[in-house]
Amino acid sequence: MTLITYLLVALIAAEHLLFLVVEMFLWTRPLGLKMFNNSLEFAQRSKAMAANQGLYNGFLVAGLVWSLLAIGSDLSKPLMLFFTGCVIVAGLYGGYSISRKIYIVQALPAVIAFLFTLLI
Repeated sequence: MTLITYLLVALIAAEHLLFLVVEMFLWTRPLGLKMFNNSLEFAQRSKAMAANQGLYNGFLVAGLVWSLLAIGSDLSKPLMLFFTGCVIVAGLYGGYSISRKIYIVQALPAVIAFLFTLLI
């Protein structure tokens, strides 16, 4: 159970690291255009906004990695709950305001990791 929790948290961190890279560096490239279903024109106009979103994803990655590095201390579980909770909130808002797909890609894995974290 504990190993599964750590793997889920690591998976969410990796997912948000991917978001960071795409939003900050590949937004106007073919992968960024395809991943977010954007036109080149829109991507060029929104490049600064996307980079800012990528930076915030980086903060989530940092917190999730911190929670994993803190395994064995009293900080690990509260950090995991806080940062997976942040991902849940971001995923719920993104699913509501941008695309329902975000509920599945971002919020659902974070909910599962959050629930597993409660069990450890």
